[in-house]
Amino acid sequence: MGLKPDHWIKKMARDQRMIEPFVDQQVREGAISYGVSSYGYDLRVSDEFKIFTNVRSAIVDPKHFDDASFVDFRGDVCIIPPNSFVLSRSVEYFRIPRDVLTICLGKSTYARCGLIVNVTPFEPEWEGYATLEISNTTPLPAKVYANEGLAQVLFFEADDACEQSYADKKGKYQGQTGVTPPRM
Repeated sequence: MGLKPDHWIKKMARDQRMIEPFVDQQVREGAISYGVSSYGYDLRVSDEFKIFTNVRSAIVDPKHFDDASFVDFRGDVCIIPPNSFVLSRSVEYFRIPRDVLTICLGKSTYARCGLIVNVTPFEPEWEGYATLEISNTTPLPAKVYANEGLAQVLFFEADDACEQSYADKKGKYQGQTGVTPPRM
């Protein structure tokens, strides 16, 4: 299995619609960078957010998640409360080939401000908008800028295709289109 360079990512985006919309160069001017990079792709965060709130004093339970734990917000800037988090989604829609696995890591610009991005790997043949969890680890409110870079996706191509892909398993997050809370 090997890490894939920018020319491979551009070819896959063009030939197999792996990333849509696709930005074939790094965009930096006046924005937190996004687009293709040396060995990955810097995805953008959309303007759709679910801000975690403790108004109802709910217990966070992944098996019985209460959507009322979130306040929906749409805008160019999202303010994450101190020691809290938001869910959002990527601007880009991904279609991962059967012989590819991705790892997604938060960008250092946000990490240096105490914001941690958590995204699970994109498994072979998963497709959809990535749901992004952005944690504010600081005791202060923090800004996230919509339609700018948030995380970098690294692509690893296997020597052989997997026996069972995410699509084969009929994964519960297959084809997600919006910000998707936990499902059972």
